Amino acid sequence: MAEVTIIGCGNLGSALITGLSKSGNHTITAYDIDPDALEGVAPLCETTTSDLDEATASEVVIVAVKPKHIEAVLDDLDLSPEQTLVTVAAGVPKAFVEARTEATVVRIMPNLAAETRDMATAVTWDEVDETVAELLDDLGEFAEIDEAQMDVATALNGSGPAFVFYFLQAMKEAGVEEGLTEEEAETLAAQTFKGAAETVHHSEKSVDELIDAVCSPNGTTIEGMEVLWDSDVEPVIGEALAAATERSRELADDFDDE
Repeated sequence: MAEVTIIGCGNLGSALITGLSKSGNHTITAYDIDPDALEGVAPLCETTTSDLDEATASEVVIVAVKPKHIEAVLDDLDLSPEQTLVTVAAGVPKAFVEARTEATVVRIMPNLAAETRDMATAVTWDEVDETVAELLDDLGEFAEIDEAQMDVATALNGSGPAFVFYFLQAMKEAGVEEGLTEEEAETLAAQTFKGAAETVHHSEKSVDELIDAVCSPNGTTIEGMEVLWDSDVEPVIGEALAAATERSRELADDFDDE
């Protein structure tokens, strides 16, 4: 079993801990200076600690703190070349981290679906780290990308869940408006998103072909799709993604200047 330390037990850190615990393939140590945060994840970990030296004995150390805290954490870490340091902070270049540690550095952009082991992760590394790859497989699916594309990945799969939640909520509210209960509409909307995503993931058909497969001539779906095709939905989604991407670039510029 791989030894993994999570530094930072906020929303993302806790989601990573939960997913790794569910996999049963890892010995987990959690570090945080907040005792309440440690108490929340204690049932899922072998060790919880506020002693950084104790926390950093693992072969893989994941730093799951906000970008504004990353430099302070790195300054306090003392890792060896035999260890792997995984960073998740948006906009923090791999080179910035590598200059502050002797460990092998892997940069990832995960999301909160780690909790259910449905996480989408973008990863950039100098060469494949098999232990990290197995860890990411246990949490969902990952794509290897060039670091130059990490800003758009931050927007797409890092921020993307919030965009999906927004559209899911809109479909739910429309269902309620037409007479469904809140519970009925949420169940149907959520499962529909889940099923559609799984279909895209496993089908050999393109997304356009899948849309056509649902759109029977003179049927209900084509009526709704005509409204969407005539709307500004597609460019607005592009604008949302572009705005999140640009913010990631701004964060990266802050670190490049140092």
